Amino acid sequence: MATNSLTLVTIFIFAMALCTTLPFDAVRVPLAVSRCIDCVYCTPPPPGSCCSKLKVRRAFRTHDRVWLSCEITLNATDILECFPLNLLDWGRTGVLSIALNDIVVLCSDSDGFYDSVALPTTLEDGPITSVSWQPDGHILAIGLMNSIVQLWDTSTMTRISTWSVGHRFAVSSLAWNNSHILTTGALDGKIVNNDVRVRTHIVSTYSGHTHKCAGSSGLSMANNWSAASSNSRPTRWLHKFEEHTAPIKALAWCPFQRNLLASGGGEGDQCIKMWNTHTGAQLNSVDTGSEVGALLWNENERELLSSHGFSQNQLTLWKYPSMLKMADLNGHTSKVLHMAQSPDGCKVASAANDGTVKIWNIFGNPAAAPKTNNEPFANFNRSSIR
Repeated sequence: MATNSLTLVTIFIFAMALCTTLPFDAVRVPLAVSRCIDCVYCTPPPPGSCCSKLKVRRAFRTHDRVWLSCEITLNATDILECFPLNLLDWGRTGVLSIALNDIVVLCSDSDGFYDSVALPTTLEDGPITSVSWQPDGHILAIGLMNSIVQLWDTSTMTRISTWSVGHRFAVSSLAWNNSHILTTGALDGKIVNNDVRVRTHIVSTYSGHTHKCAGSSGLSMANNWSAASSNSRPTRWLHKFEEHTAPIKALAWCPFQRNLLASGGGEGDQCIKMWNTHTGAQLNSVDTGSEVGALLWNENERELLSSHGFSQNQLTLWKYPSMLKMADLNGHTSKVLHMAQSPDGCKVASAANDGTVKIWNIFGNPAAAPKTNNEPFANFNRSSIR
């Protein structure tokens, strides 16, 4: 198994995706599906073109690098309002996937315009409980309430496989270890590694949790597992972190130090803790003053972004390792439960309980940022959207 690591985290970051509106008069234009998602624009759309590219109203820059108001707001009123789920992910080709009950909307920003389409999923598939892009950015994995996992080729908008992965409840977490190993976590507390290349896809199963596997395990602890095992060998966790005093709502591996893990605690804890996963030692703990919903590392600088709940419902940027607060980004009116980072590492999408997804330019614009696909939906016939 890949990932250059001897450990595999069995708790995944989940969140519901919901958000707020911009403080100016704007036209709300349906994107792809009339009942699910609409975007806030500064100009009305051409008549009869629900999927046309439209100029988006942008916020102004008030700091050298940090935007203190969001760049774009997407209204998403059909996202499931229950914890724990993982309904937001940003693929390598620059496409943001947002799960809205029984469909997935794909949004792409190209040349200052936002375009969107919807995967042609069906009501029979059931509510979508998790989404995750394969590392190459063309295959999207979808977890369902009925414990099924689907793989979709977004270049052709076709479903290429459907699995039963051995879970008894909703698949609330998905994570790719490389281009062919997909790890699933569910509300039954089980973790399953799947090889997407073969028919008999289950590679290994981890059953150490007694509660749901989510951003919160239900146990206020995080477990690290040995990844060097197979079905013929018993698995055991390497470390158990029990210092949080409330359920763990967020985990984030550090991109510049492989043995560094950040965790965020729920309402009764409100702390961000740093862990050395080689030794199991706690390195630091910061009381943030509010529930932590999600964590993201800046891939270009030594910084950590956290999202929060009551009372400010803000995103907070921290300097690592001092953990000095650099900025608070306000705009959401309810608890921010999930974040996803753009492939160039510059932008962050945040989803909250207020019915919107916000996109922020937080981490700057490195000169060597990877190029994204300007026409991600070129091969898709939009007339097929239901």
